[in-house]
Amino acid sequence: MATKIRLARGGSKKRPYYRIVVADIRAPRDGRFIEKVGSYNPMLPKDSEERVQLNVERIQYWLGTGAQPTDRVHRFLDAAGLLKREPRNNPKKAQLGRKAQERLDEKKAAEEEAAAAAAEATEEAAAE
Repeated sequence: MATKIRLARGGSKKRPYYRIVVADIRAPRDGRFIEKVGSYNPMLPKDSEERVQLNVERIQYWLGTGAQPTDRVHRFLDAAGLLKREPRNNPKKAQLGRKAQERLDEKKAAEEEAAAAAAEATEEAAAE
């Protein structure tokens, strides 16, 4: 059975609270799970010790049996020193979209034309 270590949402509207659970990959997000191995409360300050609580022994057991953590849980495990998370690299994320790039090119061309026209006008004024 393929398992994941993932977050299961709880709490009321606008007040999230997450359980860190080991679940079958086919189970729904907030549905059936095998075991609760921690909790995450994003409402607490980032430096609070109760923000992320992990049952390290059980997590190590499940990792040993082949459970794969989700990206967010992998970050928690990296902070706890259980796993090493490689930083992601997406160089295309910072690039503009096609339409935005076209607008930028048009704006640059208009500025260059305006600068050339201004330079030409100053040359004509100096020649007179």
